[in-house]
Amino acid sequence: MDYKGFILHHSRCTSINGKGFDFWVAKDGAIYAAPLLTDPEHIHICLEGDYGMAGPLTDPRGCSGQLFAAGKLILELSARYRISPLLVEAHDDSCPGAYFPWNELVIYPADGYH
Repeated sequence: MDYKGFILHHSRCTSINGKGFDFWVAKDGAIYAAPLLTDPEHIHICLEGDYGMAGPLTDPRGCSGQLFAAGKLILELSARYRISPLLVEAHDDSCPGAYFPWNELVIYPADGYH
């Protein structure tokens, strides 16, 4: 399949692509995969938490394992499906939320960070 990129959601999203998520990334960094990819254009990744509000659930220091796992997942899926890992976008203005720590999500394969 030719995917256009990745869509990020938070677990409080009321409409995760209408069908569910393709991958769930728990706060502890555990990754759960759906049996099938559900959208022919994008891969949907849901991160546990609510990033629409400031507070302990959105503190990037508390979710570094989750963001590291999400970054690794994006890099692996990018290689598998030949998608640029930089084609990551929010589901909408409220999801994954105004307090999602985008700067903590490292997805640049060229710098050797991962």
